[in-house]
Amino acid sequence: MPGLDEVLAARRAARASRSQSRANVVSVFILLVSVLVAVVIGAATQNPGWFIIVFLAGLFFSQSPKIAKQWERAVVLRLGKYTGLRGPGLFWITPFVETISIYIDQRVITTSFAAEETLTSDTVPVNVDAVLFWMVHDSEKAALEVQDYAQAVSWAAQTGLRDIIGRTSLTDLLRGREKIEAELQALIDQRSNPWGVTVQSVEMRDIVIPASLQDAMSREAQASREKSARIILGQAEVEIAQLFFEAAKSYENNPTALHLRAMNILYEGLKEKGALMVVPSNVVESMGLGGMMGAAALRGQQSWVDGGAKAVPQPAV
Repeated sequence: MPGLDEVLAARRAARASRSQSRANVVSVFILLVSVLVAVVIGAATQNPGWFIIVFLAGLFFSQSPKIAKQWERAVVLRLGKYTGLRGPGLFWITPFVETISIYIDQRVITTSFAAEETLTSDTVPVNVDAVLFWMVHDSEKAALEVQDYAQAVSWAAQTGLRDIIGRTSLTDLLRGREKIEAELQALIDQRSNPWGVTVQSVEMRDIVIPASLQDAMSREAQASREKSARIILGQAEVEIAQLFFEAAKSYENNPTALHLRAMNILYEGLKEKGALMVVPSNVVESMGLGGMMGAAALRGQQSWVDGGAKAVPQPAV
């Protein structure tokens, strides 16, 4: 199985091959015209040598025109020495003397990277997935200062993420994403600036912690919520007791108001259908409610009897 270095070398070779073999309509047109002219001259002179000469000349000149897209810059080397950047649009090079080593993409590029099983400062293993948004601002440095700038940015992002996680606690990692993203962006930007690359933003997509730790954090959060609920309930009891204390002070020298309040409480409790209230006898005697309650009960019984009597049908005569 090939190693990582071999895979990267194969990718670079494939990228360089694509840069050299990019066909364009101008080259194809020159080649077709040269073939047509070679056929006409060969048929007119009956000499195949002219056909070969014209065809080779057309093949030579068809290698000269190159086209770079609007977001690309072509790095031109003359006999292996850097001569400048070309593009966008149509430009010409000297065939077999000047070559294009690479086309630099100057658009914003997204790169996904991750840190797996990385320990935080409090020795908790986490998996973090992030996305890096970056672009090439200096094509010359990207071509000359680093062998593969895209791969270098990816490695710098991964090592920077591991570095940030290693000196951050789990609590800060979960709560302070914006701060960590800003620190990671500054770190990656510092490492990639010499390569002509600038980092626009870093976004952390997901933070995965062990399942056992998730259960422990869930129990801790539940216990914290129960503690807060009990504290709130205790504070409510204190406030209610304070209000009762103030009410008792108001009723202390006003027995009439106290009796009226007691009667209101009895009324609120008895007005519901089927309600039953147990009242101590001394309270009834002290409030003088015995006769009132008896009268109310007698009246209720009398109403029930009258209603039953009305419901009994009269016998027919």
